[in-house]
Amino acid sequence: MVHADLVLEGGGIKGLGTAGAVLRLLERGYTFPRIAGTSAGAVVAALAAAGADAPGLRRALAGLDLSRIPDRHPPAFPLISEGWALLAHSGAYRGDYLHDWLARELGALGVSTFGDLRRDSGDDDSRLRPDQRYKLVVLATDITRGRLLRLPWDYPLFHLDPDAQSVADAVRMSMSIPLYFQPSELTDPVTGCTSVVVDGAVLSNFPVEIFDRTDGRRPRWPTFGVRILPDLPENADEIIPALGIPLLPPFELLKRVLVTAFVGHDQTHLDRPGVRDRMIVVDTSGVGITEFDAPPDKLRRLLRRGRDAVDDFLARTHADLTAPPEVPAPPAPAPA
Repeated sequence: MVHADLVLEGGGIKGLGTAGAVLRLLERGYTFPRIAGTSAGAVVAALAAAGADAPGLRRALAGLDLSRIPDRHPPAFPLISEGWALLAHSGAYRGDYLHDWLARELGALGVSTFGDLRRDSGDDDSRLRPDQRYKLVVLATDITRGRLLRLPWDYPLFHLDPDAQSVADAVRMSMSIPLYFQPSELTDPVTGCTSVVVDGAVLSNFPVEIFDRTDGRRPRWPTFGVRILPDLPENADEIIPALGIPLLPPFELLKRVLVTAFVGHDQTHLDRPGVRDRMIVVDTSGVGITEFDAPPDKLRRLLRRGRDAVDDFLARTHADLTAPPEVPAPPAPAPA
């Protein structure tokens, strides 16, 4: 077994490419001490962190009815429901189906709260606080406080015990695509203040550096990032869905601002030396981010592209990518 930490980018239905990549890494003998994910990446990350092996992950995905993910508020009439929900709930869809499916799948793996995903490793980064020692980190955006949330690490900001918080609830916060899904809320029981929480991609969709050591010691294993969004989207709908509703110019401008928020921070970071070297890039072109009604052959193609991306990455990678270049590292496992 070979260790690697993982960081999984968000991207709606494109996340099937991420799932294909994680499946292939599992098949190639990798285990993941820590996984971070945003939005769709958080869904796959939660299952893998909970201990799903390759057959288990395949079974979970087979039980996911993609057509039910855009779950309308009543009255469930196309366009009418979405338009009313945008005004009444700030999101066209509820997001309950995916939350409930994930909670069931995690429960079958014996995971409900972050306390079930604690890790106790004496050789972790010495600067990590006790509330940062978990197998899973989920990224979300608190638009009330104007900050990125790294859950469960940041639950103490709300006077909440990280161990007691629901993993499925955290993932639901992370997948709250602005305008598409109804935002989540997080309430501080001490102050009574409530924050509105949306998709982590608004501030960081691909925090590939999140597990990098800060104490000066050599990394024990590499961190791989699985990326599924293009650097330069051809249009805003590649990142923020149109919902089938024509937008007035001010709202179209707002959507483009959100697109920049989704990709701008991470694109700037990716230009730093060595960052792209540890990225598994999956070609997800030709599939819209909210194309949940895509035909089966297109979905299978996404999974296959994720698998192929891992094989290509490992074929050209023969060293621990996070290690100093002068320190030899073990070779990647032989192809299955």
